[in-house]
Amino acid sequence: MAPALRPIGLLSIRRRGWLSLLPALTLALFLLPVLAGVIGTLLPALGFLPGLGEREFSLRPLRALLGAPELPGALIATLVSGLLATLLAFLSAIGLAASLQGTRLLAWLGRLTVPLLAMPHAALAIGFAFLIAPSGWLVRLAAPLLLGAGPPDFPIPGDRLGLTLAAGLWLKETPFLLLAVFAGMNQLPVARSLDIARSLGYGPATAWLKVILPILYGQLRLPIYAVLAFSLSVVDMALILGPTTPPTLATLLLGWFDDPSLEKLLPAAAGGMLQLLVAAAAILLWRLGELVLAHTTRGWLAGGGRGHRGGSGRRLGAAAALLLLLLAFASMLALGLWSLARRWPFPAPLPISWSLGNWLGGGPDLGRALTTSLLLASAATAIALVLSLGCLENERRHGLHPSARALWLIYLPLLIPQISFMFGTTALLAWLGLEASLPALIWSHLLFVLPYVFLMLADPYRALDERYRR
Repeated sequence: MAPALRPIGLLSIRRRGWLSLLPALTLALFLLPVLAGVIGTLLPALGFLPGLGEREFSLRPLRALLGAPELPGALIATLVSGLLATLLAFLSAIGLAASLQGTRLLAWLGRLTVPLLAMPHAALAIGFAFLIAPSGWLVRLAAPLLLGAGPPDFPIPGDRLGLTLAAGLWLKETPFLLLAVFAGMNQLPVARSLDIARSLGYGPATAWLKVILPILYGQLRLPIYAVLAFSLSVVDMALILGPTTPPTLATLLLGWFDDPSLEKLLPAAAGGMLQLLVAAAAILLWRLGELVLAHTTRGWLAGGGRGHRGGSGRRLGAAAALLLLLLAFASMLALGLWSLARRWPFPAPLPISWSLGNWLGGGPDLGRALTTSLLLASAATAIALVLSLGCLENERRHGLHPSARALWLIYLPLLIPQISFMFGTTALLAWLGLEASLPALIWSHLLFVLPYVFLMLADPYRALDERYRR
C-alpha cells in the first residue's frame, strides 16, 4: 500500500503547489524545537538528567530552588517590573490613539514607530541608563539647579523593585503596542464609526474608547500577552537596568545555567519551569482583569456620557507622545555621545574631549562581531521573509482563512519565556551535534524573528486588493 500512496501524495502536492508544504514546515521550524526545549527543561527540573548521572525523578531541584535566598526578591522585582511595564505600555498606546485620533501628530507617531522598534533592546537600555543615572545626561543638564552639589545619591539604575527596568521596558514596548493598534485599526471602519459617534455628540477620545476600543481589543490581546511574557523574562535589559542583589528571576537563572560547577544546573531547570508558571499566572491575572473591567465598565459604555470636546485630552496626548519620543531618541543620542567621549567630568553638559578610541579599541574582535551580527540578521530575516510570504500566498491561492487557534500557534514562541526552554534547546542541539554552530545560531534567532515578520506582514498582505494582481 505504501508505494501506491506515494504517487497520490506527490500528485496532490503538485496539484496544490509546493507552497502548500510551507505552513507545516514553518510551524515545525519554530514550534517543535520550542516544545522539545520545554520538555528538555522539565525533565531536569524533576531531577532526571542521565548525562549527569541523575536517572530517577526527584524533587531535589525544586527544593534547592525554593531554598535559594535570592528567590523572593527576584520574584518581586520580576513581577513589579513586568506587570508595571506592560500596564504602562498598554495605557500609553491606548491613550495616544484615543487622544490623538485624526491628528497629524498621530500620523507622524505611526511613521516613527518603526525606527523606535528597530532600536536594539540592549542599546536602548544602555542609552537610557546614561540618560537617567545619578551622573547621567539629564542630571548634568539640570546641574545649575543643584547649586554646585555633586550627583544625587539614588539607586538608578538597579533599584530593588525594578522600577527603572519597568521604565525602560515601557519605552521599548509602547511602540510595539502602538504598531499593533495601528494594524488593528486598519482592519476596522474607524473613520465611519467615529463620524457616527461624533454626530451623536460624543467627544473624540470618548468616541474612540466607547466605539473602537471594545472591538479593537480582541486583536490586541495576543500582542499584550507577548509583551507581558517578554517583560517578565527579559534578560539583556534586566542586566543593564534591573536590580543585581538579587536580580530578576530570568537573570538569576541565567547565572545558574552558566555556573561552571554544574551544582546550579538542576535548580536552574526548575527555575525555568517556575518562570513559565509565573508568565502563565500573569497572563491569567491579566485576563481576569479584562473580565472584571469589561463587567464594571458596562454602565459607562451604555450610559450615554458624551465626554468633552477633547482639547485637554489632545494636549495631554501630545505631551505624552513628545515625552516618549524625546526619551527614546535622547537615550540613543546619549549612547552616541558616551561612545565618543574621552573625558566628560560632572557636571559638564557635553564631553570636554573626544576620541574614537572606544570604537577602535575593539580591533579585529569588533569587526568579527559586526560581521557575525549582520550575517545572523540577514539570514534570519531572509528565511523568515520567504517562509512568511510563502504561507500568505498559499492562503490566498487556496482561499484559506486561518482561525484564532492558528494565531495562538504563531504567538507561542513569544508567549513562552526563553529561559523556560533554553536548557532543553541547548541539550537538543548538543544531541544533534549542532551546538555552537552558525546554523544553530541562525535558527535560534529565527525562532523569534519569524513570528514578528509573519504578524507584521499578515494584515497588509491579506488586505491587498486582488484587482491589482489581476
